[in-house]
Amino acid sequence: MEIQPDMEKRLSLSDTQEAIAILGRNDEHLRIITEQFSSRIVARGNEIVITGETGEVEQLDKLFRELLFLYREGNAITTHDVRYSIRLVKEGREKSLHEMYAETVLVTARGRQIKPKTIGQHRYLQAIRQNYITLGIGPAGTGKTYLAVAMAVFSLRNKEVERIILTRPAVEAGEKLGFLPGDLQEKVNPYLRPLYDALYDILGIDTFQKYMTKNIIEVAPLAYMRGRTLDDSFIILDEAQNTTPEQMKMFLTRMGFGSKIVVTGDITQVDLPPGLCSGLKHAQTVLSGIPGIEIVHLNENDVVRHEIVGRIIRAYERYEQEK
Repeated sequence: MEIQPDMEKRLSLSDTQEAIAILGRNDEHLRIITEQFSSRIVARGNEIVITGETGEVEQLDKLFRELLFLYREGNAITTHDVRYSIRLVKEGREKSLHEMYAETVLVTARGRQIKPKTIGQHRYLQAIRQNYITLGIGPAGTGKTYLAVAMAVFSLRNKEVERIILTRPAVEAGEKLGFLPGDLQEKVNPYLRPLYDALYDILGIDTFQKYMTKNIIEVAPLAYMRGRTLDDSFIILDEAQNTTPEQMKMFLTRMGFGSKIVVTGDITQVDLPPGLCSGLKHAQTVLSGIPGIEIVHLNENDVVRHEIVGRIIRAYERYEQEK
């Protein structure tokens, strides 16, 4: 059998900053890559030299070029980006990876680009664009809420809607907030903190407060949605696993002309009293296959927090299966 000679590929980088971004500080990214490939990878100044078996060298060339593309698009490269890119390149899905990295939802007040970080997130964003109602279902850390808020701000900036409405079931208070101190806003604030955090990050606190004062952004508990018709609005229902089927139906039927709804939740984290069915679980069955409505499932592969979060999710899933 004839032994094929090794192949060599060279990738030129613009400067030292690019080299640090691609290889990682103290070569952190390079170590992750070399753990997954047997080829020899050497960084010489502003050049990366790859030597090894032809198929693997071509994979590594594609990998480094995609990471370089991501960096040159104005994004900091994380260990998640490196690990996820390795996986997709090995699966021959670098075209999907490139399409994902090429998309920018919007730029935050501090100049940071918001992009999908996984194929699941990319599919979620496309579903929001293409449908009247999108259900984003998945575990913590998959970006369900943050990306929904980003799309809401994008729609507002582009005058596709006139206002953003954020709501969440206040399960801990049984939707009865009267006993809490302060006005409605102060009563509901603890339950909507994750939505506020996303809006602060995307809009900046000054713009956020201006929009709140002008009622361009409205925050209210789910119980206060009853009886309303919401036109020209981008409406987000967060933590929807804690709604009942009746509440979910009530919420979805608030939708008016020119509006878009995104419902987010994690059906493994239901906080309803025993015996009550989750409105989100129920909606998956009832709304399946209806034109204009799409249900997107995200999983541990779409977790973009610290990699330990993905491991925790998998550990709990294994435990539930074994139990």
